[in-house]
Amino acid sequence: MKIQSDTILPEEIEKRSFELIEAELKTELDPEQKPIIKRVIHTTADFDYVENLCFSAGVVKKAIESIKNGACIVTDTNMGKAGIHKKSLTGFGGEIYCFMADEDVAAKAKANGVTRAAVSMEKAAGLDKKLIFAIGNAPTALIRLYELIQTGKLKPELIIGVPVGFVNVVEAKELIMETDVPYIVAKGRKGGSNVAASICNALLYMIPS
Repeated sequence: MKIQSDTILPEEIEKRSFELIEAELKTELDPEQKPIIKRVIHTTADFDYVENLCFSAGVVKKAIESIKNGACIVTDTNMGKAGIHKKSLTGFGGEIYCFMADEDVAAKAKANGVTRAAVSMEKAAGLDKKLIFAIGNAPTALIRLYELIQTGKLKPELIIGVPVGFVNVVEAKELIMETDVPYIVAKGRKGGSNVAASICNALLYMIPS
């Protein structure tokens, strides 16, 4: 089979990819959730996300309104931060934060014997801003978010809980689904920083420019 990659423009590849995803979907999806699920599938080539992604009631509308009102995004990896379409977010007055490499975070984590991800969430809680958390790597970030929410120290606009892995991943995601905070969570072990970024981008792209 001959492939003419040099003649296919990037936007044409993406368009065709989404057409193929649409053709292969075997489940009727909620219209509000569909653009998010399709973009995650586009990012991962994994149709399991049709079943894995869980959405709290009304979360898509709530998330979009928060973004339009200047909500900022906090990630648990610089990879996740880099993958989010910054221009779209800043157009609404929001910013993207990742505190994982900050010296004060590293020092506090070492002194307290905890992960940088957990301390990063504590630092984010001190921001006087509307916050969306996009967690794709560290279950300890979700656990700390849960604790901060339970003690009334934090009230996120949205938690995107999609860390990937084996240790405490499933349990951490389930904790977030027990809160009254709007969430988009990938049940089970699957996820990743790329998934977290793709969910953020899907929400951003759903807002008319």
